[in-house]
This record gives sequence, C-alpha cells and structure tokens, in this order.
Amino acid sequence: MLRERYEPINLFEFVPALAATVDPVLTTLDHLLDDDQLFQLVKADLLKRFPQTSWNGRPSTPVEVILRMLVVKHLYAFSYAQTEQWVSDSLVLRQFCRIYVQRVPDDTTLIRWANLIKPETLPTLLDHIVELARQLKVTRGRKLRIDGTVVETNIHHPTDSTLLGDGVRVLSRGLRKARELISETTQRAKALFRDRTISAKRAVKQIMDTSRQRLKKGLSAEEKTGQMQQAYGRLLETSRAVVAQTRQVLEKLKRATDQKAASVRQSLEEYVSLVEQVIEQTSRRVIQGESVPASEKIVSLFEPHSAIIRKGKISQPTEFGRGVWLDEVEGGIITRYEVLKGNPPEHEQVWPSLDHHHKQFGKPPHLVVGDRGIHSAAGEAYATEQGVKRVVLPKPGKRDEERIALEKEGWYKRGCNWRAGIEGRISGLKRSGKLGRCRNRGSSGMERWVGWGVISHDLWQIAKATAA
Repeated sequence: MLRERYEPINLFEFVPALAATVDPVLTTLDHLLDDDQLFQLVKADLLKRFPQTSWNGRPSTPVEVILRMLVVKHLYAFSYAQTEQWVSDSLVLRQFCRIYVQRVPDDTTLIRWANLIKPETLPTLLDHIVELARQLKVTRGRKLRIDGTVVETNIHHPTDSTLLGDGVRVLSRGLRKARELISETTQRAKALFRDRTISAKRAVKQIMDTSRQRLKKGLSAEEKTGQMQQAYGRLLETSRAVVAQTRQVLEKLKRATDQKAASVRQSLEEYVSLVEQVIEQTSRRVIQGESVPASEKIVSLFEPHSAIIRKGKISQPTEFGRGVWLDEVEGGIITRYEVLKGNPPEHEQVWPSLDHHHKQFGKPPHLVVGDRGIHSAAGEAYATEQGVKRVVLPKPGKRDEERIALEKEGWYKRGCNWRAGIEGRISGLKRSGKLGRCRNRGSSGMERWVGWGVISHDLWQIAKATAA
C-alpha cells in the first residue's frame, strides 16, 4: 500500500539548538518541496508499481520521503548507499526528508522506487519548477543561452580487443547458467558448454603487448601489423566459436518454459547480437582495413546506447557517452534539457529551444545567445521570425564586412560575454556530480540521471535566490 507521508514531528523541538545551525537555503528548499503538484506527479508514477499498490499490501516508504531523498542524493552527489547513511546519521536531513524517527529506507528500496519514476515525468517536473521560479521572480525569461555538453557513461575505454574479450566473458557466464537448465550427455555438453574465457584473455593480452611494443631493430611496421592481425584473427575465431555455442544453446532454451530459463534466454539473446556486431566491426576495421563510421560502432556491451562524441577538446578529444543539450535563462535556471541520440549537429537545437521557451514563458526571449558551433543562417532567421530582438550566434569561418561590423557592436559583445556563463554553469554541474559520469544503467537511466541533476540544481538556485 502506497503511503503519502509519515505523521509530522518537529525534531528541532527536541533539540532547539539544532534549528539555529540549519542552512537557510535548505530551509527554503524544504518549503519549495511542499508543492503539491510535484508530489502528485511523483505519486502518479509510483502508483503504477503493481495494480493494487494504492490500497493493498503492507505500508510502503512514503512518497514524500522518496521525493526528498532523491533530491538530497543528486543535490550532494551521493550514491544510494551514501544517501541512506547520511540521512540516517543527520537529524537535519531526517527532518528535511520527513523521515523523523522512522527507519530510513535501504538503498536497494530507494533504487526500486527511483526506477519507477519515468524519464518522461522529469521534464514535466522541471517545467513546474521553472514556473515556480517565475512566480518567485527568480527569472523573467528575457534572456536565453544555449549550449551542449557530454555526460559520460560508466564504461572503460573501448577497444575492439577488450570488447571482444568482454563478449566472450559475458556469453560464457550465460552459458554456465544455461547448463544448469539443460540436460545433455557428458560428451555433448563438453563441446556445447566449453569455456573459452582463458583463450580470449590470452589473445587480448597478446594484442595489448604487441600494440605497446616499440619498433625494434629488424621489425618493420608491416611485420608489426601482421602480428596484430594474427592475434586479432585468433580472438575473432574464439569469439565466433562462443557465438555459435550460444546460438545452439538458445535453440534448446526455447523448449524450456520456466521463468529462470526465460530470463537466461533473454540475456543471451541481447548480448549475442551485440557481440556479433562487435565481431563485424572488428573484422571490417582490422582484417579488411576498412574505416568504420562512428555511428555504426558499439563502444560498450553493457551501455550500447553510448555514442562516440568529439567536441574538439585538447585534453579530451574523444568522449564516450551521450550528448546533453541545456537551455538556461537569467537567474541561473535551466529551463530545458534533452539527452540527444548519437552526435547530431548542434545548430539543429535552436528550433526546439526557442519553441520550448515560447511555450514556457508565453513570449520569445529578448536575447538568445550561443557559441560558433550553433550558428546557422536558418537558425538566425527563425529566431528573428519568432520575435527575438537580439540574436547572438557568432559566425565561424570567413565573414564579410557587414558581418564583422555586426559582431563588433556593443550589445553583440555583451551577449557573447553573457554566453560564457553557461560554460561555467556546465563546469559546476559536472564538478558537483549532477552531470558527472552517469552511474545509472541504460538509456532511461541516463535520462533519469540528467533530469534529477538539473531539477536538483534548479531547486537549489531558486532556494538560494529566495533565501537571499
């Protein structure tokens, strides 16, 4: 049975001195989270856990507690286990999360409830929080700055050899589970469930050793390439053998009807298709010498939605994760975020950013700014058509005299200076952990990670401005 909240208790009445030490911003944030619409949006998702969640079963962790603990988690960049520990140990956080003297939910319980909140719900939560910022006069939405960044997925640096090694290891682990569910003769089972993990590890190590060794005297670049291809050939042969074993086991698992067999079969089907794609891209690149486009590559078997993104950074030329687009208005309020698929051109985001701003505030911004990568003639024309008075999207490359004169105008330079603030905003979000490396699994986990990070940031900005 889903509970809404615990019976209120003011812990500060028992420890009066504690009330004087509470951060006034946290107190203001506490009042912001009393908003009923935020509460009802989260409750609507949690009610879908089971058909009878609203009225049947033992009492659950209250909705109010779940919402506030998730805000605390992302506000302070805690893990789920750290959230449980800190809320348990702190009377201030117990009061803030409305747990009082009750037992703090386990981290695993919080994870289960958090995964019930749909990624599609979080933009609606954010829109309501931006409306709260308008009502409290934290922002008026007169200026809009837009930019993109990359949120990394929690994967190791991908190479073809390590991906193949991961594939052999994961499929072999699945085959061991399947062996317990399939009855085979001893001779047949020896070939069908043969573990090739050690062979794959040796091949991966040989590839790494060969790639590290310097060109020794008497060893040409062609000979070194030949050694690499031989090592890759052995690894590909091992990978294909494991895939063939898996395909045979899947045929046998289809006859099993129990739930455990269905779970093992689903996992094997998911991974075997990914491993086959890794085998294909490795064969094309290493054996055939073909250049494989980034859009056709898999960089992780465990986070296959990860994309290869190059932002032109000197310190980190290539990043592996998802592109994230952010719209920010004055007052430091992020009004919109979007987790992008692949690595699309940045200038395409001008249209949805302006449309969302008009829908949110009922009018276009007076000023819209972006960096050179966002510039396009069509984007500038669209902004002007929508009623934006000042469009600051510097043009890259060669410019005519009229364009140079425009970009030397005082208002244009002030717009460029204000645009630079979003770089600091993104840097702060990354350093604070709100948009740091994603610890959630899957594409929906990435959307939840970014959504809660932006929501907790906006709530803190509103609380800070209101408290001041």
